[in-house]
Amino acid sequence: MKIIDTEIAEVKILEPTVFADNRGYFFESFRDNEFCEQVCKTKFVQENESSSSKGVLRGLHYQSGMHSQAKLVRVVVGEVFDVAVDIRKGSPTFGKYVGVVLSAENKRQFFIPRGFAHGFMVLSNTAVFTYKCDNYYNKASERSIIYNDPTLNIEWPKCDNVILSEKDTAGKQLADADLFNYSDKLYE
Repeated sequence: MKIIDTEIAEVKILEPTVFADNRGYFFESFRDNEFCEQVCKTKFVQENESSSSKGVLRGLHYQSGMHSQAKLVRVVVGEVFDVAVDIRKGSPTFGKYVGVVLSAENKRQFFIPRGFAHGFMVLSNTAVFTYKCDNYYNKASERSIIYNDPTLNIEWPKCDNVILSEKDTAGKQLADADLFNYSDKLYE
């Protein structure tokens, strides 16, 4: 597994070593000891999967307080543009984002630490998106920042018909959102 650093130190891209031949391919999608050594010491406790059609934009999501989550995300069918936004007040990269294309073809994974909002836009006709979380989902702690907040200036791919849920349409501006503090201890 190759770990690729991004413009935000805590956010990582993971690129697997793929073994392919005339039968197909094989790769390790996760190995706890390597992940803890090279990326972050955390334990994933929940795994989720979603299917979406072209133009669907999910996010920017996060959970607040003691229910915050780190996520390790990947695409098993199709292609998405995935984004992690630093929402830790006082961070040198507060309000900045990292965006990466994840696809079934490139098999990359994206690590979104606690203290970050996350979202993705589907680029292919359909996409199946899966992600591990290091904390359980808690509906009362669920938060959303509007994907097109001008202070974030995210360069989303061009799309004639962005499809949002009601929850995401009602997302808050960064200035009005429940944020994390850079000095908070988000991991034990």
